[in-house]
Amino acid sequence: MLARAFYDDPAMSWVFPDDRKRLARAERMWAIRLRYMAPQDEVYVTDDLSGAAVWTLPNRWHVSWRETGELARLLLNLRLPMLFAGLQRLERHHPHQPHSFYLAVLGTDPPHQGKGVGTMLMQPVLELCDREGVPAYLESSKERNVDFYSRFGFRVSKEVKLPAGPRMWPMWRDPPGTGQ
Repeated sequence: MLARAFYDDPAMSWVFPDDRKRLARAERMWAIRLRYMAPQDEVYVTDDLSGAAVWTLPNRWHVSWRETGELARLLLNLRLPMLFAGLQRLERHHPHQPHSFYLAVLGTDPPHQGKGVGTMLMQPVLELCDREGVPAYLESSKERNVDFYSRFGFRVSKEVKLPAGPRMWPMWRDPPGTGQ
């Protein structure tokens, strides 16, 4: 489902430029990513598996060396140095002040998009952030999604241009009532 949800995503097209191979390669990539993120127990999916929100716990957003190695084997091609340079650029912009949760992935199967699936999947962790009084963070890879995330209190902190690739929008969300 995530491979289909992100098929037309500018960052995914940058990682997998061959339209004919993107879906299969993205499926393998998401399998690797989920294997490392799912044990953090902040994965929310719909009953029909039409959407997923994957959050990482505080200070657990870094991609491990083991995961990096698996992703490198999947991406083994001439684009690999550029791809890792892009990931390092994003990581440099990742906030270093404490934040509760990082929304690493929010995806909805295309036939279900625009029906409130993403909103429903984000709610449990956003409510937790509000109760605990802690901020949250995400990176939008689609400019049109910036407005969507803004409705939940996220604001663009900067714009990051990936090497020979698309723009990304890191977004920060302060909990209500913090005056920040």
